[in-house]
Amino acid sequence: MKDVQINKIAVVGTGVIGNGWIARALAQGFDVIATDPAEGAEDRMREAVDRAWPSLTKSGLAPTASRERLTFTSDIETAVEDADLIQENVPEREELKRKVLQTIDTFAKKDAIIASSTSGIKPTVLQQDCMYPERVIVAHPFNPVYILPLVEIVGGEKTNSSVLERAVAIYEKLNMKPLVIRHEIEGHVADRLMEALWREALHLVNDGIATTEEVDAAIIYGAGLRWAQMGPFLTFHLAGGDQGMRHMLGQFGPALKLPWTKLEAPELTEELKEKVIQGCEQQAGNTSIAELEEKRNEFLVRLLDLVEEYRTESESIS
Repeated sequence: MKDVQINKIAVVGTGVIGNGWIARALAQGFDVIATDPAEGAEDRMREAVDRAWPSLTKSGLAPTASRERLTFTSDIETAVEDADLIQENVPEREELKRKVLQTIDTFAKKDAIIASSTSGIKPTVLQQDCMYPERVIVAHPFNPVYILPLVEIVGGEKTNSSVLERAVAIYEKLNMKPLVIRHEIEGHVADRLMEALWREALHLVNDGIATTEEVDAAIIYGAGLRWAQMGPFLTFHLAGGDQGMRHMLGQFGPALKLPWTKLEAPELTEELKEKVIQGCEQQAGNTSIAELEEKRNEFLVRLLDLVEEYRTESESIS
């Protein structure tokens, strides 16, 4: 890991993702300053951190971890002026993000890294209004940010390669697994994969082939269990027997030409929306969202321990 000095992290936007970043940074022992113009944002932020803290405690807190290291201001200039890393998390609207990033770029110190949590917009688009675009990147996390370690690091046309190297080192200090995307593309990598599965899932529900519960079961008790350890490529490598992927592609490759899946998403009609909504509500039953989040967090903490136990040195992504 490249040695980098990082003292303060600024988080701009305190929605679900922003608060996840805050909780993770605090748990790793950093000073965090957050900003959000919305009324009641500070109270919601502190409540979110408190809810995340039990899961972070189970995962293991840094010796210097403390919720007391969190401050809040409604003034974005004050928030970013002396931060080493600024993580932007405003709503996923290109015009708004560009405006906010331009403001951050104006007031941040010149050696600060400015990162957007965008799930789909290219960094080249986001950095075009900035005076110092070379330090603007995408650092896309996954919900819940305070538990899931993957962060996709993406540079734009004007991003300096040294900034990407520093970013990787910083996110490793946040106990994350940085994945540097070689070429920027809408949706990056992980969301494009999830989007393909989501489109097919909607078709299956729309066509009456399976309910939301049945689709979830197909992943939970099938592909999901294997993917948590190996991902799709090594899973198929094993499916090829002793010859691995070589046999797999020879045996099952032709099936890729069969029209099993649909590339385009179905029209999101009112009927389809109700099928999905009612299906999810039936699955959840009387369990509240807060209770579901608590169960999810407990499961993910235990699952990550198991994933790390079975990973090999050759499986590092950074």
